Amino acid sequence: MALDQSFVGRTYPPTAPYEVGREKIREFAVAVGDDNPAYTDPEAAKALGHTDVIAPPTFVFAITFSAAGQVIQDPQLGLDYSRVVHGDQKFAYSRPVRAGDRLTVTSTIEAIKSLAGNDILDIRGEVHDEAGEHVVTAWTKLVSRAAEGA
Repeated sequence: MALDQSFVGRTYPPTAPYEVGREKIREFAVAVGDDNPAYTDPEAAKALGHTDVIAPPTFVFAITFSAAGQVIQDPQLGLDYSRVVHGDQKFAYSRPVRAGDRLTVTSTIEAIKSLAGNDILDIRGEVHDEAGEHVVTAWTKLVSRAAEGA
């Protein structure tokens, strides 16, 4: 069953703040194999003009995808998550994510399309810091595969 187009434009409440820690940034950098010292060494980050270590660009995915869970789990939307694959991801930064940031995410359904029986869901996550300043916008595309024989 196709997802309801009336959900396009629906915005979900902001998440509770996520506090970005140095260790989480370091662990993520190690996990993705990025040895940029700005991710692990506060002095290297300061030499580049940052107040503390910064996170690799894709670090924010974990925060925004978690926030997209509000959309995914919305029973009124009716998305069958067992059929979902991640289709695409992109980010537009105002500034890097830094250790010590307390970030909230507000998710909005930007588009719902049906193509060959598959539902394609575009979710925009607006990430703001504790002062309400924009940090990054993340776009997540999810594809809910059609049931076999549909």
